[in-house]
Amino acid sequence: MRLRSLLAVPTLIWFLLFILIPLVIVMGVSFATRGAYGSLLWQFNLDNYSQVFSTTYFGIFIESLKMALATTLSCLVLGVLITWAIATSSPKWRSFYILALALPFLTNLVIRLYAIRVFVGFDGPLQQMLSVLQIPFDPFALSQNKVLVYYGMVTTYLPFMVLPLYGAFEKFDFSLVEAAQDLGADSWRILWTVIVPNLKKALWSGAILVFIPSLGEYVIPDLLGGAKTMLYGNLITEQFLKARNWPLGSALAVTMMLVLVVLAMLSLRKEKKHGR
Repeated sequence: MRLRSLLAVPTLIWFLLFILIPLVIVMGVSFATRGAYGSLLWQFNLDNYSQVFSTTYFGIFIESLKMALATTLSCLVLGVLITWAIATSSPKWRSFYILALALPFLTNLVIRLYAIRVFVGFDGPLQQMLSVLQIPFDPFALSQNKVLVYYGMVTTYLPFMVLPLYGAFEKFDFSLVEAAQDLGADSWRILWTVIVPNLKKALWSGAILVFIPSLGEYVIPDLLGGAKTMLYGNLITEQFLKARNWPLGSALAVTMMLVLVVLAMLSLRKEKKHGR
């Protein structure tokens, strides 16, 4: 027992130094006041939180929430279909499919995003192909837009949905699918009445893994959306790095963390309710 406690000490120190203490500092700064030229004045101020719920900032949060929900829903649908195809494929090909899915993520995220920008950007392969086919297009609208941000987020977070589902599919009893087919059910009915109900826990876990980072994402919107797409993560980053308004940036970050904590608590409550 004493050895177990000693082994837990490094983890506890790591948690205190790199998670708990920075969170406490951010919460403290959120109640401070911005001074001249971006300086920090330790004067208690609640105006930062009132600005968080202003029409402009709250609208950006709602836009980020919609983008995160759309990303999660798309990853959920694609993840179920892809994992079902992998799980029902030949055993000798399953490892290859999983490797092919994970292989692009051995490359740095920023490099992958710049590759997408080059592909759709000026004189890129996509625009050259459209020019050859004589299809009219706006090069400025094509290179940076919300659809491109949505595509980047889905392709980035899809493995976070596929991997939990694949683990659940490996334990799934496919004799239930055969029984449903014998009863005349088509593929979509089998999917929604047989497979999905038996994968609720994996689906919920994958949805949480995709939704939480999607809500605070700022690299993908910044590189693929440019100035046309402002999400909550970009707003927080700009308050710290460009506007030099650390109290407001901290208040925005704390608000987002509270939303995520509430979602996590609802998730735990849902699992306890089902006895898991």
